[in-house]
Amino acid sequence: MSVQVVSAAAAAKVPEVELKDLSPSEAAPQLGLSPAAVSAMAPAAGGGDPEAPAPAPAPAPAAERPPAPGPGSGPAAALSAAAGKVPQASAMKRSDPHHQHQRLRDGGEALVSPDGTVTEAPRTVKKQIQFADQKQEFNKRPTKIGRRSLSRSISQSSTDSYSSAASYTDSSDDETSPRDKQQKNSKGSSDFCVKNIKQAEFGRREIEIAEQEMPALMALRKRAQGEKPLAGAKIVGCTHITAQTAVLMETLGALGAQCRWAACNIYSTLNEVAAALAESGFPVFAWKGESEDDFWWCIDRCVNVEGWQPNMILDDGGDLTHWIYKKYPNMFKKIKGIVEESVTGVHRLYQLSKAGKLCVPAMNVNDSVTKQKFDNLYCCRESILDGLKRTTDMMFGGKQVVVCGYGEVGKGCCAALKAMGSIVYVTEIDPICALQACMDGFRLVKLNEVIRQVDIVITCTGNKNVVTREHLDRMKNSCIVCNMGHSNTEIDVASLRTPELTWERVRSQVDHVIWPDGKRIVLLAEGRLLNLSCSTVPTFVLSITATTQALALIELYNAPEGRYKQDVYLLPKKMDEYVASLHLPTFDAHLTELTDEQAKYLGLNKNGPFKPNYYRY
Repeated sequence: MSVQVVSAAAAAKVPEVELKDLSPSEAAPQLGLSPAAVSAMAPAAGGGDPEAPAPAPAPAPAAERPPAPGPGSGPAAALSAAAGKVPQASAMKRSDPHHQHQRLRDGGEALVSPDGTVTEAPRTVKKQIQFADQKQEFNKRPTKIGRRSLSRSISQSSTDSYSSAASYTDSSDDETSPRDKQQKNSKGSSDFCVKNIKQAEFGRREIEIAEQEMPALMALRKRAQGEKPLAGAKIVGCTHITAQTAVLMETLGALGAQCRWAACNIYSTLNEVAAALAESGFPVFAWKGESEDDFWWCIDRCVNVEGWQPNMILDDGGDLTHWIYKKYPNMFKKIKGIVEESVTGVHRLYQLSKAGKLCVPAMNVNDSVTKQKFDNLYCCRESILDGLKRTTDMMFGGKQVVVCGYGEVGKGCCAALKAMGSIVYVTEIDPICALQACMDGFRLVKLNEVIRQVDIVITCTGNKNVVTREHLDRMKNSCIVCNMGHSNTEIDVASLRTPELTWERVRSQVDHVIWPDGKRIVLLAEGRLLNLSCSTVPTFVLSITATTQALALIELYNAPEGRYKQDVYLLPKKMDEYVASLHLPTFDAHLTELTDEQAKYLGLNKNGPFKPNYYRY
């Protein structure tokens, strides 16, 4: 199966960012919270934990730059997760006890009645669920004549797959583009573009399952929907469209917002979930396997709507922000706030800020503590094994593995592989992270030193060209190569697209790249993120991210004029602690409270924040 790859020329148009010039500390103060954010964080009447004490209001943390006027933060009492409805399994029908089943020679089944009469039982036709990428090649649909591409370059972040979970693909689906279909939901609306609106029932079931593992969002929905802190907000979003994102979108709707949504990734959309959202009345424009032209067309359909002016942006990767900034500058100036959760998007915002071109306040939720720990460390500690096992069926004990990078992602990967009995090497450029790797029992090496002997190479750096063609040429036969870091730039996959090398598709997201002498490597997800392409991310992890996004939107939308300048800000630490507190009831966890004497001794408010801004968790 051939897979369309973004050309090097196209990829080159994506602005590159040097991390050393984009230190968050240069433009990321933490200020007080708005009244709406305080209200969202306050326990509802009779809705909180019956055993939890009622803490006193707490002042907001001091800003790193001169603080703008505004009220302080409110309390952050933990809330037990709302109990979800668990669907009951349908009862199994028993066969007639007076009949006996006999197997026919051709595989059918016969019923033998008490009088000896033999009749053939009705046959059941087994319907096979097909994976989307087994039915069609990515980007197979040719662009029609006259339909010009909205952009000739696509963000590298938009080519990172997010989930390999199979969408429910009906056998009647054809190769017709969703853009060429006329579809309406049950309410008669056609303001959406999804693969198949008839899949909505399947998507609704997935959303209901996700709700059970997203206690903080459900608690926030229950606590704040009475006051509608997002009433009047018109949010245009560009994220992965999965069941977990659907829970976030429906929470934003419950809090009073109007939403229009596109996918930040051409491979990650779950078609049935997009259908369920469209059926519920959300204008969604996304499907799995979009072309580059489709990608930008969907974003434009979300933004360019007559009589609808968005005032908030929720972005993952920066493509939506970039599109509005370039194509609709007048619209961009009327935006009240931007919430960005990805490394790429945050870097783009810092670039605009340094150049003096950012005319909108923006919130960086990517670097919040809870998001960093869960989305990077804890998530990767589980999903690295899941992705490798699903794709290769390998055994980890005794395997030699080199992990490039020992940040939060690398730490999680190394811990999981070490626990499974693998021999783990680490490469690092940062002496502090390198020393941590040594103290954790890993041997620090240069990639060239071990490239000939290792069985698995895993990149976790956020950099580009970490594994080059020279490294790939020197690898041993059947070495597994994969990426757990940022975007699809860490492995030089483009250098493998040469005539002398043969590509052989083994299964979904697994390719053999064969050298002329017969040596082959096993390349996973074509260098895109392994855990997002070949496995699934735990819903509980996404609950952390989605809750920070919702709180950031509430804060920016309701902040008094002057609190946030035209700059990039970190999520206030008080909100970070609140997000964590909302998830504690899941574990039946009970926080210890400071006494007045202890709080005075430490110089803290009893209700937090409990750590200074410079604290490293």
